[in-house]
Amino acid sequence: MAETMFNKVALIGLGLIGSSLAHVMRREGLAGEIAGHARSSETRAKAVEIGLVDSIHATAAEAVLNADLVIVCVPVGVCGAVAADIGPHLKPGAIVTDAGSVKATVIAAMAPHMPDGVHFIGGHPIAGTEQSGPEAGFASLFEGRWCVLTPGPGTDPAACDRLEAFWRACGSSVERMDAEHHDLVLAITSHVPHLIAYNIVGTAADLEEVTKSEVIKYSAAGFRDFTRIAASDPVMWRDVFLNNREAVLEMLGRFTEDLTALQRAVRRGDGEGLQELFTRTRAIRRGIIDAGQDEAVPDFGRRGEIVPPE
Repeated sequence: MAETMFNKVALIGLGLIGSSLAHVMRREGLAGEIAGHARSSETRAKAVEIGLVDSIHATAAEAVLNADLVIVCVPVGVCGAVAADIGPHLKPGAIVTDAGSVKATVIAAMAPHMPDGVHFIGGHPIAGTEQSGPEAGFASLFEGRWCVLTPGPGTDPAACDRLEAFWRACGSSVERMDAEHHDLVLAITSHVPHLIAYNIVGTAADLEEVTKSEVIKYSAAGFRDFTRIAASDPVMWRDVFLNNREAVLEMLGRFTEDLTALQRAVRRGDGEGLQELFTRTRAIRRGIIDAGQDEAVPDFGRRGEIVPPE
């Protein structure tokens, strides 16, 4: 068990990420006290019932009082409003971070509300499942996954080191990155794949020639995996696309160009070109497995453990 790192940690938002953080902090003894806030009274009640937090609060401002670490785990579209709410109540010397999948717009929205003496450091644990809510969390969510920190100019090095040590204690590998570069990388590795998944599942649902029961009954592994991704939290992903629109649109433009080329290859019967592409992309999959970001064990939808989609 790791040494207690923070006397009090406040979790603003108790969905998958917030609840998983509560579980791993409990397991590793990283916090002396865990305070929580969720907008929904039902979520707050459930968090108390399953023992996620030591104290639950109807407002974020109450939850952050005397907290040494504040982790904002809400959809990126409301991060600015949360920052405005908690700013006046933050303890001098506190570290404030977030868990959003978009960094540049979140930093721009939150940073102006941080008082002097408070260390704000953008963060993104690249881990998740299609599940949501306080009961979705589990302590091992972050194990073997990356967490990206995006400290801005003038960020206190000691505070950044302390936050990095926290995420490592949660099981993550940590990398520091420029916020704009992070958004471009995540646009192609996460955001555009989710957008494609939402689109292809929607296309299948709208096909008049194929019944909904046939789509479900005969789903091969490829479509089945798309449906898993497309089951992700719609509010969270709506905000991701709206707040990372420039990078997403840039990556979509490149994807569209490549898709047009692929369409042309299929139309022309260019088997050599198709095989060359498929060979190259197969190597990417092997690289992901070699890097420990997934495993090579066959998955036919019958495995018991949860495999994060990102």
